[in-house]
Amino acid sequence: MTRLAYIALFLVGLIAIVYALMSAGGGKPPENRLEAFATGEIEKLDFANVGTPAAEAPFYQEDGSPGTLADYQGKVILVNFWATWCAPCEKEMPSLGALQTARGGDRFEVVAISVDSEEDRAYAAQRLGELGASNIAFHSATPEQYEIVYDSGVQGFPTTILYDAAGAEIARLAGDADWSSIEAVGFIDALLKQ
Repeated sequence: MTRLAYIALFLVGLIAIVYALMSAGGGKPPENRLEAFATGEIEKLDFANVGTPAAEAPFYQEDGSPGTLADYQGKVILVNFWATWCAPCEKEMPSLGALQTARGGDRFEVVAISVDSEEDRAYAAQRLGELGASNIAFHSATPEQYEIVYDSGVQGFPTTILYDAAGAEIARLAGDADWSSIEAVGFIDALLKQ
């Protein structure tokens, strides 16, 4: 009888160990398959607003003419809200230029929207080039034209939002990141393979 008790105790212990190992290693699988690619520099990507349509409010081109995010339909876009007075914004801008160089084209584009004041608009356009992102078209939304900022749910700078070719949000990242990192480029590659 004692022998059976030891065997039963051993089996219960073994089952508990196997269950603990499976629970720790398995975890809950990501709901969005792209979440698995959000590692390293872009692990802060937030997928809570997946499917939300891009804001319809205008931004403004360097010449002052209006444009909207709908102008980019058919392309996956990475929209970055930034300002020259924002140190983290300036820190990440060279990596956005590098990402545009590496992956920009018919299917993907980096879109930078400056939120600088009207009197600093020309300086912001110049600064974009100085920061190594002259390959990104200059767009702006001055404080008097912040509708696109509010409608996009931006609460701080920099904020980056990824939209699919149909104009639906994929993910967003509040704060700066190295968008030229292997993780970020890998994420864009995975996104473009969908």
